[in-house]
Amino acid sequence: MTKPSEGKLNLLERTLPEGLLVDAGWMTKHGYSTGLRSQYVSAGWLVQPTRGTFKRPLGTLTWQKAVISLQTLLECRLIVGGRTALELQGVPHYLGTEGPTVVYLYGPDTPPGWLFKLPLKERFTFRKSTTHFKADPITKGLKNFAWNVQNDTGAAADEFQAGPFKQIWGESEWPLTISSPERALLELLDELPHSESFQQVDMLVEGLRNLSPRKLQKLLDDCRSVQVKRLFFWFADRHNHSWLKQIDRDKVDLGTGKRMLVKGGRLDPKYLITVPEDLSAPLVAGSTQPRPPELSSG
Repeated sequence: MTKPSEGKLNLLERTLPEGLLVDAGWMTKHGYSTGLRSQYVSAGWLVQPTRGTFKRPLGTLTWQKAVISLQTLLECRLIVGGRTALELQGVPHYLGTEGPTVVYLYGPDTPPGWLFKLPLKERFTFRKSTTHFKADPITKGLKNFAWNVQNDTGAAADEFQAGPFKQIWGESEWPLTISSPERALLELLDELPHSESFQQVDMLVEGLRNLSPRKLQKLLDDCRSVQVKRLFFWFADRHNHSWLKQIDRDKVDLGTGKRMLVKGGRLDPKYLITVPEDLSAPLVAGSTQPRPPELSSG
C-alpha cells in the first residue's frame, strides 16, 4: 500500500513541472506541511533556489521560468514589459546585448521578495503598472492570459496579438506573457532619462515601422503620464512612420506646462520638453543614421 507521503510526492511530480518553482504558500495550499517540505529537501526530491522557494532538482532555473512560475502556478498578476519585452521581440543585438541583463516586470502588486534573491545573472526591476495606465488589463486577473502548466491549456496565443499583451515561446516549453511592442514602447519611454538614454531609444523607435495605430491610440488615450505621451509624439515626429498619420492627436491629453528632462538640453517648442542638443533637429530624408532592424507588432 502506498504511503501517504509517497502519494503526495507523486502528486507533486505531476503538478510541479521540471524547471518551474513554487513558494511556501503554494506548498501549504496544496497540502505540503513544513515538516513534509523539509523531508523532501533532505531527501533531495526538492531543492531551494532561495529561502522559501522550492523546485524539483531537474531542470535549470532561468529568469523566464521564474516569471512563468509566477504567471501560472502562483497566479501573480505580472507581465514582462518595457525594454525586456522589446528585446524578446527582435531587437537584442541592435541594442548591444545578447539578452536582457535587467528584466522589467509590470503589475498592480509587488512581486514576492524572494524573486529578487534568486541566484540568476539577470536582475529584476519592478514597475507598478497602474501608474502607467488607467484601465490596466493586468488588474482584471491573470486568468485572462494565464496558461495551465498541468494540462497545457489556456487562452490561445493569437488572441493576445490584438491586445496589449503577447505570448511568446522561449527556451522553456511554456508561454511567457509580455507586453506588445506598442505597450512596451510606452513603458520604455517612462524610463527616460534616468534608466534609458535618448540616443538608444531614438534608434529603437526608428525600427518600429510596423506598429498598430489602433493599439497605440487606445494605449495613448489610457496613458496616465503626460511626459510619456509627449515623448512618444516627439520621437514619432522625428521618424514619421506611416502609423503616425493614423493617430488622432486631438484625443490625447498632453497636459500643460514645461517638462525638464535633460539638464542643459534644448526646449522643444512643440511639446515643451527639454531634449538633448544632438537630437533636437528632426531627421530628414537621406539621413546617414544607421538603419535598425524592423520590429513588427505581429
